[in-house]
This record gives sequence, structure tokens and C-alpha cells, in this order.
Amino acid sequence: MIKRFTFAALTALLVSPLALAAQNPIRDSMKGLFDMTRTNVMATAQELSPEMYAYRPTEEVRSAGQMLAHIASAQYSFCSAAAGESSPSSENFEETRTTKQRIVEAVEQSFAYCERVYAGVTDATGGQSINLSGAPNTRFGALSFNSIHNYEHYGNLVTYMRLNGIVPPSSR
Repeated sequence: MIKRFTFAALTALLVSPLALAAQNPIRDSMKGLFDMTRTNVMATAQELSPEMYAYRPTEEVRSAGQMLAHIASAQYSFCSAAAGESSPSSENFEETRTTKQRIVEAVEQSFAYCERVYAGVTDATGGQSINLSGAPNTRFGALSFNSIHNYEHYGNLVTYMRLNGIVPPSSR
């Protein structure tokens, strides 16, 4: 009897995490992509020198610091739409944050906010209708757009790094 109970308990412990992980495979897959953007954008934000924050290849484009600040502001917009709530930040970081330290803080906080939003979305709720920038969408649509937007601007930052002889985090 003790052997059967031990086997049943051990099986439950091993199966439970697998069953829990399988409950939201769509959200978890999307979260994996979000985590990759967080890894690369945060590494870039932390590793670029203060001088690189001012770098822009031409006057017509954002500087690296402005690009990172823009990512932070946009994440609050996308993730708050996905959460169905007002953005907890009304600050336009691109206009208000000018030093590396302050921009890194904004980027970290915006990723932490989106992390909390992901935790509150399930496969069942991800398809719920929301308004995203005045157009109908879904919670998953807003979260997808956020990751796409992050990678769009990470791609810009990769070009800036390559132009300055820096190997981007995603190529290491």
C-alpha cells in the first residue's frame, strides 16, 4: 500500500507541472517570444555606453537612447490595451528621459509591467476583443504587436551597434 501511495504521489508531482504548463500553450508560446525581446533589448540598454545613447546614424532618425525610451513608452500602451486598463504610465519617456540610467529604468519597468499583464492573460481570455489605438483587436493581438514593435526597433539598434563595431546581444 505504501508503495502504491508513494508511486501515486511521485507521479502526481511529476505530471502536475507538465499539466499546468500545457494549460496555456498559446500564451506561453507568445510569452517566449516576448522573453526573447526582453533579453535582447535589456542587454542592449544595459551594455551600450552613455555615448552610444546619443548616437544616431543620421539626423532624421532617433538616437539609440530615444529608440530605447520609445520602446518603453510603447510597451505601456500595448500591454495596457491587452490588460484592458489605462496605462499606469502617462510619461513619454522619449521626451522626459535623457540619461542612460533613467532610460534603462524606464525600459526595465515597462518590461516588468508587460510581464504582469502576461501573467493575467490565458488562452481563454487572449482572444477577447479590445480596442488597440482606435481599432478592434484582441488581447493576444496587442501582445503580439508589442513583441513585433520591440523587434522592429531592436533591429534598428542592431544596425546602430554594427555601424559602431558592436556585436549585438542576439548575435553573441
